[in-house]
Amino acid sequence: QVQLVEAGGGLVQAGGSLRLSCAASGRTGSRYCMGWFRQAPGKEREFVAAISYNGGRTSVADSVKGRFTISRDNAKNTVYLQMNSLKPEDTAAYYCAATIRPFNVVVTASGQYTFWGQGTQVTVSS
Repeated sequence: QVQLVEAGGGLVQAGGSLRLSCAASGRTGSRYCMGWFRQAPGKEREFVAAISYNGGRTSVADSVKGRFTISRDNAKNTVYLQMNSLKPEDTAAYYCAATIRPFNVVVTASGQYTFWGQGTQVTVSS
């Protein structure tokens, strides 16, 4: 089992920045692809970004490309989501997820992720 704990959410004005973090504990010795998803009220959960175990490959949703950056520090078992130029439509609960994959594989489908965090709320005011 892997436990994921997100942090860094909050209230920010449009145009501002936030940095989310996701700390993993438990069976962190395996090679996990890590992803970020978000869900706004009344909407389905959507993919935001993902990063391979070795950090060599990333994938970012078109809606946030150029504004959001995903990174990871395997020594700290932590993945980050740097969010810049935030917009009101970025308001959502953000979830971290993990799935075991080989070194350089990125997964974007939520159904392929095994472990999920509890989420952290991001609210962007206009």
